[in-house]
Amino acid sequence: MADLSVNVCGVNFKNPIIPASGVFGYGREYEELFPLSALGGIATKGTTITRRNGNPSPRIAETPSGMLNSVGLQNPGIDKFIDTELPNLLKKNTVILANIAGSTIDECVQIAEKLSSTDVHMIELNISCPNVKQGGAAFGTCPETAGEITRKVKNVLPDKPLVVKLSPNVTSITDIAKSVEAGGADAVSLINTVLGMRIDINTGRPILKNNVGGMSGPAVFPLAVRMVWQTANAVKIPVIGMGGVSSGKDAIEMMMAGASAIQVGAAIFTDPFAPIKIIQEMNDFLDTKKIKSISDIIGSVKPW
Repeated sequence: MADLSVNVCGVNFKNPIIPASGVFGYGREYEELFPLSALGGIATKGTTITRRNGNPSPRIAETPSGMLNSVGLQNPGIDKFIDTELPNLLKKNTVILANIAGSTIDECVQIAEKLSSTDVHMIELNISCPNVKQGGAAFGTCPETAGEITRKVKNVLPDKPLVVKLSPNVTSITDIAKSVEAGGADAVSLINTVLGMRIDINTGRPILKNNVGGMSGPAVFPLAVRMVWQTANAVKIPVIGMGGVSSGKDAIEMMMAGASAIQVGAAIFTDPFAPIKIIQEMNDFLDTKKIKSISDIIGSVKPW
C-alpha cells in the first residue's frame, strides 16, 4: 500500500481526507458507521461565541449536481463545545480542526483564546461570515480585513496552527490568500461555498427562507481546482483543498493542483461512507501508478 500520510503545518495526518465543517457535526452519528480513526482528520461544525439555532427552514435546497444551504452556523457555542464535544473528539485518534466563526473580530479572538489552552490540534477560521461592524460584508472579501482578522486571531494562538478558510465569492482569491499569509496564517483552506439562489416558480419566492445560500457539490469542483491551483502558486503556506470532491480521482486531481490535504463536504450527504471510499480509491490509484507516497503528487500538475 502507498503511504497516504501528509504533514500540514507540522501536524501529521495519517491520510489527507478530512470531512469538511458543517457536514459531519462532531462525528457522533458517523461513528456508528465506521471508526473515526480511519479519517485523516475532522473539521468540526462551525462554532460561535454563543449558541446559535441557525436560520429558519427551508434552509437546504437541491441544485443540478449540488446543493444550496443556508443553515446559519447552528451550534451549541464555544463553551459547550469545549466541555462536551471536544473531549470526545480528542479520543478518536485523528486530527481535529476546530472551525470557528464570529460576527466581529473580537468574537473570533475570544473563541480562539478559549481554544488556545485546549488540546485541539488546529484552528480553522471561517472568514466568510458577515462583519456586522462593517456593513455586513464578509471578512474574507477584502484583503485588508482578511489580513487584520487573521493577525488578531493568530496573536492569541502562538502555539497552534491557524488555517484560514477562504471564500470564493471574491474578485481575486490570490489577493486574499496573500493577505492572510502576511497576517500570520499557517495554512489556508478553500473553497467555501459559492453564493447561489433558487426560485420556486409556482410561488414566486426563493426556495430558501434566507433567499440565498452557499452552493456546494460536484458542480463547483472545476472552480475549486482552479482556485486551489492559483492559491498554491501564490503563497508559501500549505493549501487544504475542498469544493465538490466526490471521489478518489477528484482528490488526486485537487492535490495535483497543489492541495496538501482534502476536505470532503456535500458528497457525504449522498453517501456517508464517501470519505472512506475516497481514501481507498486514492490508495488504489497510487498503487496502480506505482507511486509510493501521496506527497509526491502534491502540486505535480504540468501546465501547458
